[in-house]
Amino acid sequence: MAKLKAGDKAPAFSLLDQQGKKVSLSDFKGGRLLLYFYPKADTPGCTKQACSIRDASKELKKLGAAGVGISPDEPARQKKFDDKYSLGFPLLSDPDNKVAKAYGAWGEKSMYGKKYEGIIRSSFVIDDKGKILQASYKVKPLDTVPNATEVLVCYK
Repeated sequence: MAKLKAGDKAPAFSLLDQQGKKVSLSDFKGGRLLLYFYPKADTPGCTKQACSIRDASKELKKLGAAGVGISPDEPARQKKFDDKYSLGFPLLSDPDNKVAKAYGAWGEKSMYGKKYEGIIRSSFVIDDKGKILQASYKVKPLDTVPNATEVLVCYK
C-alpha cells in the first residue's frame, strides 16, 4: 500500500462505531481530526494509545480537533473497550481493512521472525478541508498525542 503524506487528500470512509452508528470522514468537515489505526482493542499498546487520546481530549478540543480510532474489531468489541476505559470518542470497525489499506495502515509485519499482514499502528492529522497535515506510520502508542499536538499547534 502506498503511504499518505502531508498535503494528500484523506481517503473518505464510512464505518460503524461502537454504538452501531455510521461515522464518516465528512462528519468532521470544518474541524480537524486525529485519526489513528490500532491493531486490536483492549491489548496493552492499544489501551495506552486510546487512554492517552482520552486524557488529551480537552487539549485536542481546544486545538479544534476530535479523536477517532479505527481497528478491525467488530462494534461490540469496540463498545466493551470503550466501556471498560471510558474512552468517550468514536472507535470504528473496519473488519475488511479497506479503510486501513486506503490509508496505508495495512501491510507486512513480523513477529519472532514470522511475517504476516496486519494493522500498522498509524496516526493522521486531517485539516478542516480533508487534507492530511501529518501522517505517522509505525507510531509508538504514547507518541500519537504529542506528535499530533505539535502539528495542530503549528496549524492553528
